[in-house]
Amino acid sequence: MKKLTVSGLIALALTGRVSASTEVFLDAPGPQGPLKGTLLAPDASGAYKAPVVLIIPGSGPTDRDGNNPLGVKASTYRLLAEALAAKGVSSLRIDKRGMFASGAAIPDANRVTIPDYADDLRAWVSVAKARTGGGCVWVLGHSEGGLVALAAAQHPQDLCGLILVAAPGRPFGEVLREQLKANPANAPLLQDAEVAIALLERGEGVDVAAMHPALQRLFAPVVQGFLISKMKLSPAALIGAYQGPVLVLQGGKDLQVSVEDSRRLGQANARAKVVIFTDVNHVLKTVAGNTAAANYATYADPALPLAPEVADAIAGFVQATTPAR
Repeated sequence: MKKLTVSGLIALALTGRVSASTEVFLDAPGPQGPLKGTLLAPDASGAYKAPVVLIIPGSGPTDRDGNNPLGVKASTYRLLAEALAAKGVSSLRIDKRGMFASGAAIPDANRVTIPDYADDLRAWVSVAKARTGGGCVWVLGHSEGGLVALAAAQHPQDLCGLILVAAPGRPFGEVLREQLKANPANAPLLQDAEVAIALLERGEGVDVAAMHPALQRLFAPVVQGFLISKMKLSPAALIGAYQGPVLVLQGGKDLQVSVEDSRRLGQANARAKVVIFTDVNHVLKTVAGNTAAANYATYADPALPLAPEVADAIAGFVQATTPAR
């Protein structure tokens, strides 16, 4: 299915011309049913000459637009796709296996691992190449999606390079410990949480029956396989092993991933370009002030535009680094 999007009508101020983007809904092969995604190209003719960025969603039930039913309505990935199209870059944003339009791919969306998501990423790279005729595809991983991108990039065939946005630079066990300790209300839970994290880091299951209900949800048996797969990975080791171009973007007002994470990624790979946006948060929007309330308010506002410097940095890097066809 192909359509011209209203948001894809882009005024070109310098030339006075107006071009229209092309939106196409695509399928990729999943384990038991199709994966679903949306390709947005800046060329209305369907010629697909622009470089392509595959957008990998962050953690939890986050859809291809960057929203989830837990209260996030920022539409980060849709807005990013539109901003990139305005700058001459195509994008492919996707629903994760077992979720939303990709629900038929597996019967239980919880029974996944990071390697599973990496397999899906490679399937999407093949689909994007076949559809656009490009020689390679850029992979943009946001938040947890950055870990998926790094895992997939250990087999870098057909990848132009990586764009890691608000991506973790430390093993997940370390991040989880820090997040739990940051909230004083969690003090009574920390001992049990530490035991659970240590077991999962060793690849062992956790008996949650006697734990606090909050920890029972966090370490629920159905997600322990996923947590184990996540804790096995070192983002620094993964990025250090990757030989292609890397852009690392991080917001200074991100309440979920720290500037320290981006620095660790940059230290692990001297070829990586690290850019920190002082007033940008986790959903890539500009935050005025320093209160958590003002920061989180942007998560529920799809009408609030993305910080423009984010798309500027991505498009500039991609266009300067993509191999010529």
